[in-house]
Amino acid sequence: MTYSTMGSVVLVGAGNMGGAMLSGWLKNGVPGSSVTVIDPGPSEGMLKQIADAGATYTKDVPAGLIAGILFLALKPQVMEAVLPPLKSLVGPQTVVVSVAAGKTLAFMEHHLGAAAMVRAMPNTPAMIGRGVTGAFANDAVSAEQRDMVHRLLKVSGPVEWLDGEEQINAVTAVSGSGPAYVFYLVECMAEAGRKAGLQADLAMRLARETVAGAGELLHQSPDAAAKLRQNVTSPGGTTAAALAVLMAEGGMQPLFDEAIEAARKRAEELAG
Repeated sequence: MTYSTMGSVVLVGAGNMGGAMLSGWLKNGVPGSSVTVIDPGPSEGMLKQIADAGATYTKDVPAGLIAGILFLALKPQVMEAVLPPLKSLVGPQTVVVSVAAGKTLAFMEHHLGAAAMVRAMPNTPAMIGRGVTGAFANDAVSAEQRDMVHRLLKVSGPVEWLDGEEQINAVTAVSGSGPAYVFYLVECMAEAGRKAGLQADLAMRLARETVAGAGELLHQSPDAAAKLRQNVTSPGGTTAAALAVLMAEGGMQPLFDEAIEAARKRAEELAG
């Protein structure tokens, strides 16, 4: 299956995540003429992008259209209201892809009927093409459909396919919510720097660029994170002194264990 033979791609929701996905698709060869965007109020910039690509925009569900891929980039709290009218878009060859956190395949099947479905969990760096997505496909998804969904998802970064839907909650806790943990790390480093005598704005610049640079090094290097950490750590040096605190019995690992588990449990609760 190629982009030109996959049928109509219907994107429901053209906000930050949906808009980022659409931009990636168009840049990677998805014909604009095959894309329909349904959104009650996209930005002016998004409307221009849709028009420039030759895609179709509508506020309402088009009559008579059957989607090849129905991509749901919706907030979880609106799914209950938005899904029922979309059932008319689902045919025997349709694959439904949802990136709504906490909404299970069973929930979508209840509203859309039995169909090939993929549940995916991207994260916010997807908006700059540097995200990572965990995805699970039900048994109705064919190999060709899975390949095409993979190609659509990977425009925003690597895609990791999961063995069971229940793993989505752990993915949500680790990578879905993970960018917030990193941003908070920057805040903590900057505040510690301020307390150590730096001006607040200087401490923030140092912390921000350090985390961004370390992330890029991790991205480009073939070495494991542990190896990169060891490369920075001279025996008896300043880094070793700091790591002795962070890696102590009550340090970062037990805190992250607790934080990830709290997020996983919350994702489980939201899924019902």
